[in-house]
Amino acid sequence: MDFNDTPEEAAFRKEAIAFLDSAAERRKPNEILGYRRGQDRPGALEDAKAFQTKKAEAGFAGIAWPKEWGGRGGTGIQQVIYDQEEAKFNVGTKFFTIGLSMCIPTVCKWGTQEHIDRFVGPALRADEVWCQLFSEPAGGSDLAALRTRADRDGDDWIVNGQKIWTSGAHYSDWGVLVTRTDFDAPKHKGLTYFFIDMKSPGVEIRPIRQISGSSHFNEVFFNDVRIPDSQRLGNIGEGWKVALTTLMNERFSIGEAVGPDVDELIRVAREIDTADGPAIDDPAVQEKIAEWYVRGEGLKFTRFRAITALSRGETPGPGSSINKLVMASKLQDISGYGLDLLGMAGPDASSDMPLEGIFEEALLYSPSMRIAGGTDEVMRNIIAERVLGLPADIRIDKDVPFKDIPAGSK
Repeated sequence: MDFNDTPEEAAFRKEAIAFLDSAAERRKPNEILGYRRGQDRPGALEDAKAFQTKKAEAGFAGIAWPKEWGGRGGTGIQQVIYDQEEAKFNVGTKFFTIGLSMCIPTVCKWGTQEHIDRFVGPALRADEVWCQLFSEPAGGSDLAALRTRADRDGDDWIVNGQKIWTSGAHYSDWGVLVTRTDFDAPKHKGLTYFFIDMKSPGVEIRPIRQISGSSHFNEVFFNDVRIPDSQRLGNIGEGWKVALTTLMNERFSIGEAVGPDVDELIRVAREIDTADGPAIDDPAVQEKIAEWYVRGEGLKFTRFRAITALSRGETPGPGSSINKLVMASKLQDISGYGLDLLGMAGPDASSDMPLEGIFEEALLYSPSMRIAGGTDEVMRNIIAERVLGLPADIRIDKDVPFKDIPAGSK
């Protein structure tokens, strides 16, 4: 692995920093953002859209997208460099991650030139925001078990069903949608993929209030929603192929979790006294901090492997699942231990508490990170099969018509 920028990469980094310094505000030293301080902040979406417009006009949106898509035609490593620098600023662009990292690349790969011309520009400028309508209440981590159905009606499709955990549906203009169009086919083969106007008649969005106090994802209901066949991506019954494009982009696009890390844990340990003195002097506390520091270094160097692959023009492989698996559990563990150190005062998330109660907030939303983008179990299967080369799990429902798969007690 080469950790140093090439001269060309260094020049691009300098260009990116110059733009960011002119268009955004740097984060303060030791500043931590959680959902309540970031995406849930009043006016956050409007501010993020204003910055995204500047970003697109300056040529830093869609850096690695080909020019025929409306992108910069740059390299994957340039995108990584820009993302590294943007993370140092308060810009709130996570509102657009799903659209720009998952939905629009899928539209560009499977859609027509007319689709590209219509949707790429507005998404890059944040004139339109996208969401991903995949998960369902009865399916859990098994996306192919979805039951939202689409029935052909002339040049249209009529959609009925329900999706859940749809991040950003309440502020999105468009969404990508996987439906079941053939109940006689095996579950992976009877699916069809569409994109949909979220303001269509019959679409009902209900925000879900989370235990953390945030409300950034939703359940979405479809009641006789009419979708033109021109909004279908891929062939009828081959929606799983299209969905895999979205899912592969999703796994790679999931970044670091928002919340406390080792540095914040050290800060709290220095402020908190135990019966024997400052917590930072306790060997047991030091051992825990050292364990998470080592885990964090492992994550960093695993990411560097992906960055090195990008710098060589290669595509990172399924090893990114390792990052996602370790990162999510690490956030949950650190958040819980931070609350343990704070003791009875830990659940107080007020601004008067150490680090403004970030440990309490992070512990409440951290379990979602072990589900979003694939559960821990899914990630372990990917690592086992595609990294370690172990045999795949036995699937007894592989060739069974979906209508014959048991769906619970009757």
